[in-house]
Amino acid sequence: MTQTNPFIAALAQRGLQAVVVALIVGIVSFAMMQALPGDAAYRIAAGRYGYDMMDAASAELVRQELGLDRPFWAQLLQWLGALATFDLGQSAVYGTPVIDEIATQLGYSLLLAAGAVVVSVLIAVPMGIAAGLRPGGLVDRVSLGISILLRAIPAFALGVVLVLIFAVQLKLFPVAGFRGPQHLILPSLTLGLGLAAVSNRVVRDAVVEAMDAEWRLFARTKGLSARLTLVRHVLRNASLPVVTYVGVQMAYLIEGVVIVETVFAWPGIGHALVHAIFGRDIAMVQGTALALGLIYVALNLVIDLACRAIDPRTRAT
Repeated sequence: MTQTNPFIAALAQRGLQAVVVALIVGIVSFAMMQALPGDAAYRIAAGRYGYDMMDAASAELVRQELGLDRPFWAQLLQWLGALATFDLGQSAVYGTPVIDEIATQLGYSLLLAAGAVVVSVLIAVPMGIAAGLRPGGLVDRVSLGISILLRAIPAFALGVVLVLIFAVQLKLFPVAGFRGPQHLILPSLTLGLGLAAVSNRVVRDAVVEAMDAEWRLFARTKGLSARLTLVRHVLRNASLPVVTYVGVQMAYLIEGVVIVETVFAWPGIGHALVHAIFGRDIAMVQGTALALGLIYVALNLVIDLACRAIDPRTRAT
């Protein structure tokens, strides 16, 4: 009896999950947009022409153009049918393909998420390892205090403080928008410090657990030096929960950075989703929510494959 390739099995599992996520996200986001109060045609017309130029006639034209006068189930079936052909439709407000808007905005959000994770890893990994090697020591206590302080500060408040210090007073970095790598520093630092406050404790706990394991004592007993035991065994086993948590961080960052994107006027997908909801741009909301859901599935697949590569026991299973 042939055994299924683990990579193919994981890919098939996540592919099925992606189909289910697409259906659920599309239906739920459409239902939520339909449940919002007010007339969607008026909102869309106001987004297109401005509130000063919008009237009942322009709203009626938008209603007929987009088929908003049809039953909601007919509109949903049309969207699902287009989705089967990988067509997300066009933005009701801007008139551009939704997939093009998402590609642009998602690129900025991914860039910001990657920058924040890099900041978090650079801070959390060495601090967590140092704290885990001597639990209860000075480094452990100081890092715990810093972590509690950073977690107690809301992200938007930390962002404002960093702007006041590094942009307004010291004039080292720009404040808003994105026109070059220097614009990435402050928002990445804002998010990365908050993530490092938690992830350094994850690294610390993983190192403490690995240092207390019987296999580490066996490695030392058979003659391996402390440095080789740390590099070959402790850090590799401690990396499993860290890799998993970094994946969770990426998902959280891509889906939950709306406030930070607003503070720094960052042209990301979270900020765009808020504007699409206010503008009642149903196609844009559905497409954006779908992209976020599929990214979460893709991150889970990457985490699964990374854990299989790190731990031989998962490959054997």
